[in-house]
Amino acid sequence: MSNHHSNAMAVARPAEAAQDENLTRVLKPIHLWSLAVGLVISGNYFGWSYGFAAGGVMGLALALIPVTIFYVTFILSYSELATAIPHAGGPSAYARRAMGKFGGYLNGISCLIEFVFAPPAIALAVGGYVHALIPAVDPMVATVAAFFFFIFLNYLGMKTSATFELTVTIIALAGLVVYWLLAAPHFDASRVLTTPLLPNGFGGVMAAVPFAIWFFLAIEGGAMSAEEMVDPQHDIPKGFLSGMATLLVMAALTLFLTAGIADVSAISAVDFPLPMALASAYGDGSLPVLLMSGIGLFGLVASLHGIIVGYSRQTYAMARTGYLPKFLAHLDEKHHTPVWALVLPGIVCLFTALTGLTDLVITIACYGSVVMYLTSLVSFFILRHKEPALKRPFRVPSLVIPAVSVIMAVFCLVSLLMASSAVLPYVVGIYAVAIAYYFLHGNKHIRPFEEEFGVLDDLDEDA
Repeated sequence: MSNHHSNAMAVARPAEAAQDENLTRVLKPIHLWSLAVGLVISGNYFGWSYGFAAGGVMGLALALIPVTIFYVTFILSYSELATAIPHAGGPSAYARRAMGKFGGYLNGISCLIEFVFAPPAIALAVGGYVHALIPAVDPMVATVAAFFFFIFLNYLGMKTSATFELTVTIIALAGLVVYWLLAAPHFDASRVLTTPLLPNGFGGVMAAVPFAIWFFLAIEGGAMSAEEMVDPQHDIPKGFLSGMATLLVMAALTLFLTAGIADVSAISAVDFPLPMALASAYGDGSLPVLLMSGIGLFGLVASLHGIIVGYSRQTYAMARTGYLPKFLAHLDEKHHTPVWALVLPGIVCLFTALTGLTDLVITIACYGSVVMYLTSLVSFFILRHKEPALKRPFRVPSLVIPAVSVIMAVFCLVSLLMASSAVLPYVVGIYAVAIAYYFLHGNKHIRPFEEEFGVLDDLDEDA
């Protein structure tokens, strides 16, 4: 494979990008920031508070430390991969380049497990929030309606999707700021510094890790919009790193301010912890509580919509490569969006949501994400060794960073196995079906490496 072919990463001009097979380049760093924050922001509005039951306030706070170290080091390493290989397949493209066809398939499937099992959990929470605001609406009806609406919105094109994502993310972020301001005057440190500090000991800290992950889960999905960035090499690090900094501040403030105003045992098992926490300070049905319920919906919507963008681009890229059936790579002529890649995984999401098992699907998504993180980090090291000359517009300053990331990812995996071993058979079953499909059919039609990665520089040839 010629070095020129693998390393030429031309930035697309919109006119040239309008080829049959290419997505349209319309996104700026602000869009990636909003996608990175938006993908995750629902993690501040629900899900994480289950960690209070697992490890207590300080147990969850301690679990957040290794998880935060992991995500900071991982996003730095991931930014190097995403700028060197700005491909809609994201993780499947990096692993394919490093480990060949099967490695690419396995990493792509891990990413899909994360991105197909996270939306049902969020959609169920959307149904719950809508029902809380308008009791006449059945929660499951609201869940299904939300899915159909956002799949249709994504169909209308990336520019529409990105503008919508930016708007709802800013509203959801403003909602969190309002929440912090409302909570701060009622903050009581004695609620945080409980006796004992760790009610469930070290095991409780480990059990809280999956819920600490929920504060950051899916930020990496921003990389799947790389082929739609105007200048991926320079803009991906800006969007990712600013998004990570925003999420860090959000996680710390949300966790401690919530713990400081409410009885954590009351909010550790509900899907709307923020309105519930404010109710203990301002009273049920008060304006702050209703305000938070309304704005909380924007947080959930930002994540649901962002993850639909992520799974559709991953499915599209894997079908374009030949891993998945070809029809999934079909682009709509008018809107240039991957229609079947939006609809088919969406149907799977919908059936999963109809089970109503929020905690189960959250944990399956966590397993998929941690496997994907580890495989991507191994790919990082292999590519550094195998292709030292690969053009890396953003380069991690020291290999200590990805090394720390690997150690923390292993820690996250161990804590998942300790805390959620009951979910393991489901995860193993999903991987078994995916691997069987690969060997029976998926490995028969894979495009040559040069042709597949020609998407990155075919603009040189076609200009």
